[in-house]
Amino acid sequence: MLKILSGSDVSSLDSNHTKEKGFSSHVLMEKAALGFVDWWLNRNFSKDVPVAIFCGAGNNGGDGLAIARLLSKHDYHVVVFFCFSPDATLSLDCQKNWDLLPSTIEKVPWGNFQPDDFGVLVDAFLGVGLKGKLREDAKAVISKINSFTGKIISVDIPSGLPSDQSCTNECVRGDVTVTFAFPKLSLMFPEHASFSGELVLVDIGIEEEEYSKFYSDYYYLQEKDVPVFHKKFNRFSHKGDFGKVLLVAGNRGKMGAAILASKSALRCGSGLVTCLVPKTETTAIHCSVPEAMCVFEDSVDISGFDAIGIGPGIGLDQTHLLQKVLTTFKHPIVLDADALTLLSQSPYLFAQLPKGSILTPHLGEFERLFGKCENHLERLKKAKAFCLKHEVNIVIKGANSVLCLSDGRQIFNSSGSKFMATAGMGDVLTGMLTSFLGQGYSPEQAMICGVFQHGLAGELAGEDKLRSTIATDLIEAIPSTFKRLGTS
Repeated sequence: MLKILSGSDVSSLDSNHTKEKGFSSHVLMEKAALGFVDWWLNRNFSKDVPVAIFCGAGNNGGDGLAIARLLSKHDYHVVVFFCFSPDATLSLDCQKNWDLLPSTIEKVPWGNFQPDDFGVLVDAFLGVGLKGKLREDAKAVISKINSFTGKIISVDIPSGLPSDQSCTNECVRGDVTVTFAFPKLSLMFPEHASFSGELVLVDIGIEEEEYSKFYSDYYYLQEKDVPVFHKKFNRFSHKGDFGKVLLVAGNRGKMGAAILASKSALRCGSGLVTCLVPKTETTAIHCSVPEAMCVFEDSVDISGFDAIGIGPGIGLDQTHLLQKVLTTFKHPIVLDADALTLLSQSPYLFAQLPKGSILTPHLGEFERLFGKCENHLERLKKAKAFCLKHEVNIVIKGANSVLCLSDGRQIFNSSGSKFMATAGMGDVLTGMLTSFLGQGYSPEQAMICGVFQHGLAGELAGEDKLRSTIATDLIEAIPSTFKRLGTS
C-alpha cells in the first residue's frame, strides 16, 4: 500500500531513490516523462492539431520539456510555452531538458499563446514544491492556461494547487492530472475536483519499502493490495464458517434498502443472512431475497449473530432500537444512513459504540455527526480524533473514499466510478462490510476488501451501463470482483 508523503518529502524520496539505484535525477525525470507519454499514447490523442506545453523553470517544467521532446519523436506537433524570463535560472534538470529540445520544437513566451491554435494543453508550470501565495506573474500564467477551452492535462499536480493543503490560490482547472509515484494528498480532496479532474497514477519505479523512512498517516489503496487481506476457506468449510449476519434495515416504503443490503451480503459470501424488519414488510424480503430470513425486534436474540449492520432505511424514530443493538451486541457493528442520523441526534450513544465498529457517513452525514467542515483536511482531522478517542473506524464515502482506522491511519481508496452517484449504493456497501465482518475479517480487513470491491463493482458495472448504472448492477458485479482479484 502506497504511503502518501508530504510535498516537502518528494525531493528527499527522489534523491534517496536515485542514490540507491545508482543513477541521476535526470534519469528519474526521464522515467516520469516516459510514463506520461506511455499513458498519452494509450489514450490515442489526435496528431492532427498541435499540443501546447506550458513549462516553468523548476523540475515540473523539466518534466514538461522532456515530455515535449518525447512526444515530438512520436510525430506530435509540440509547441513549448516557457513561463520564465529569458535570463531566468532553471533547475539543473530543467536546464538539461531545455538544452536537449530539438530545434524542430518551437519555443514561445507564454504570453503569446493563442488558445484556438491547439487541441491539447499540458500544464507543467508549477509543481509540488509550491509554498505560500502565488506571485502576480504566476497568477497571469494560470489565467492564460485556464483560458484554453480544450483538454488540459496537468503534470504531477495542477499548477497553483498546494500538495498537502486545501487550495486558496488560483489553480489550473484541468481535465486530467497525471501524477508520479504516489497521489499527492490534495488530489484526494473533493473540493479540488474541478482542478484535478481524472487522476492517473504513473509508476516511476520507486518501491513501497523506500517510503518507510518517511512519516505519514495517509495511504493509497490499489487493486494489488487487496487480495492479501482476504481470508481463505477450505473445501470442508460450511455455511457456519461464512458467518451469520443480521441486517437491521428497511421500513415501510423503504424496504429496498434491506433488499439491497441483504443481497450484497449474500453475494460477498455470507453463510446466513437475516433481516430485522417490521412484521408487515416480510413479503418484500421473501419475494426479493428468498435466501434471506426475517426476524422481528420483539423476538430476536441479537447476541447470537457474528456481525450486525444497522441503519439503511430504518427511519428516524428508531433510537430505542439503535440503543438496544449498541448495548446488547459486543462485536463491531456497521452503522450507516438513518443509524448515523440517530447517532448525531443522541451523541451520548457515542460511548456505547462497540470497539472496532465501522461508521459509513457520506459528507452530509459526516457534518451532522461532527459539525461543519471548511475543507477535507479539517474533515480528516475530525475523523482521526473521533476514531482514536472511541476506538472505532469511519469510512468517509465519496470519490476516493477514506478509510479512517482506529489507530489513526487514513487510507484513500482508488476504485470507483462517477456512475455510482445514485440511490442505494450505500446500502450495498453496508451489506458488503457486514458480510466480511461476519466471515471473521477484522474491521480493517473488512473495510479494505469491502470498500475497494464496492468501488470495483461500480467500475465493472459502469463499463456497460454508464450513467444508467443502478445499485442492483453493483450487486450483480460483485462476483466478478472476486474473480478479478483472484480471491474467488
